[in-house]
Amino acid sequence: MTQKLMIIDTDCGIDDAQAIMLALASSNVKILGITCCFGNSDVDNVCQNVLRVLSVCQRTEIPVFRGAASSLVGAPKPFKDHFGTDGLGDVLQDRDSETWKSQMQKEHAVNSLIRLVNEHPGQVSLVALGPLTNLALAVRVDPSFPQKLKDFYIMGGNMEGKGNMMPCAEFNFCMDPESAYIVLEEYVCPTHIATWEFTCRNKLSWEFFDELISQDTAAAHFMKVITSKCWAFSRESERTVKDILFGSGFVPYDSFAVAACVDDSLITESIKCGVRVEIQGELGRGMMALDFTGKMKNHQVFVMKTCNLDKFKSMLMGSLQQP
Repeated sequence: MTQKLMIIDTDCGIDDAQAIMLALASSNVKILGITCCFGNSDVDNVCQNVLRVLSVCQRTEIPVFRGAASSLVGAPKPFKDHFGTDGLGDVLQDRDSETWKSQMQKEHAVNSLIRLVNEHPGQVSLVALGPLTNLALAVRVDPSFPQKLKDFYIMGGNMEGKGNMMPCAEFNFCMDPESAYIVLEEYVCPTHIATWEFTCRNKLSWEFFDELISQDTAAAHFMKVITSKCWAFSRESERTVKDILFGSGFVPYDSFAVAACVDDSLITESIKCGVRVEIQGELGRGMMALDFTGKMKNHQVFVMKTCNLDKFKSMLMGSLQQP
């Protein structure tokens, strides 16, 4: 079987870690590299988090690249502590160690994106799990970059105008609205988006989560540790906007985008339409608007609507059955 070539761009928090492990566990996927961006934590913590995930899964041969440390425009935004201040639940040791820097590639993430895709034109699936800053910079450096991708999967944005960072804006897009705007305007390759509302509407039970992290493997033990003191994994009701709007449950946000890339049969229904990111205003800045009128003559994307949850749960279980 020909392997799918994948690059993951991430702001590695707990949900990114789960998503990366899902990709690592997929026999039909070859990860060419992982590029890091600020988001769930600062970019140095993100780099360390990715390296820790690869070490746990015994896949340290995959190159990791440091990328954007802040958004394109404006002062850096304060980081949320949804997954702890370090992105992985504030339970891991050696956070101040300098050793990790020697494990990083010297090439900047943006340069690596362009190089890896140029080496495999028309063959690479790009999966974006955090703010889209690295990707916006890539298209500014090489305007032909998006056309060389096979396809593109994003976790981020809105489909119902509901937000978790601002009243109408999802976290990844809100952290860098200008980059999200650039990417959705200029990445004209086949694009698939797992919005925040889509992931929340497909939440899983906490009983499934307990079963998931109770497997007797190194990956499952790692996930159990990093979620052990993280308030986002509390069973208490109405702790978050997600719980208020969609009810309590386990939402592996980023894993939806990776799983859809790994197996395109996972998504059973999508909405094909034009989209645009709002970069003006206060309440709506960073919101992704869906155009059903056809008035926006821009590139149409596939916004995920329904998925095969049984297949998704099976993929999640398999992701923690390693090494």
